[in-house]
Amino acid sequence: MAYNNRKIKVLFICVHNSARSQMAEEYLRRIGGDRFEVESAGLKPSSINPMVIDVMKEDGFDLRRKKTQAAWDLFRQGRLYSFVITVCDRKNEAECPIFPRPFVQMNWPFPDPEIFTGTDEEKMQQMRDLRDSIKKRIEQFVEETTGVSDGGE
Repeated sequence: MAYNNRKIKVLFICVHNSARSQMAEEYLRRIGGDRFEVESAGLKPSSINPMVIDVMKEDGFDLRRKKTQAAWDLFRQGRLYSFVITVCDRKNEAECPIFPRPFVQMNWPFPDPEIFTGTDEEKMQQMRDLRDSIKKRIEQFVEETTGVSDGGE
């Protein structure tokens, strides 16, 4: 499914817009470049998880000033998207607003960082694994939607 001559509008949604959706947004912006217009939002937005700020910094992102936003606010503004992608489990996906069609709705169920356990370093490693999984899925998504690979960045 290639989209030519227009930006592909993508919204990533998770519960708090504090980790998974933020990472997906930043990676799509970097990997997809100007072919995409991307946002992220939460069902119950909070603040960005400090571990997310740290692991994304390791890969060259500065999220210290990044704000979270509510999916319902975007819905009320009448925003239109080509793809609405939830990055939480199906149970939470049911709470998502129904955005005006046409769009493709997808679910990429990544683990919730709030359930990570262990020492601080073990939690950081779990966060790195999550980050790397999201990055890999974004690379696949870009290739599937545009037919362009990033060449292994």
